[in-house]
Amino acid sequence: MNSTVAAFFTIFIYGLIAAIIIRSLMTWFPTSRDNQLARLLDRITEPLLEPVRRIMPRTGMIDFSAMVVIILLYVMLTVVSRLSN
Repeated sequence: MNSTVAAFFTIFIYGLIAAIIIRSLMTWFPTSRDNQLARLLDRITEPLLEPVRRIMPRTGMIDFSAMVVIILLYVMLTVVSRLSN
């Protein structure tokens, strides 16, 4: 794999991880649905989180989908790292 492509992909994945973490932290604080940052994070992360929510069983009020997606993204980082070496 080309090292430039691997570096771009790595930065992209870290950006997705950061967006998921920020979105998860924002749920702890009252924010308006009109907040542009909240809407942007929803648009970026929801396509990743929704399929995991459909597959995972309900666990009450706790949503583990963000943690599962972050773990999968770290697995992808490991694969890219090994392919680029």
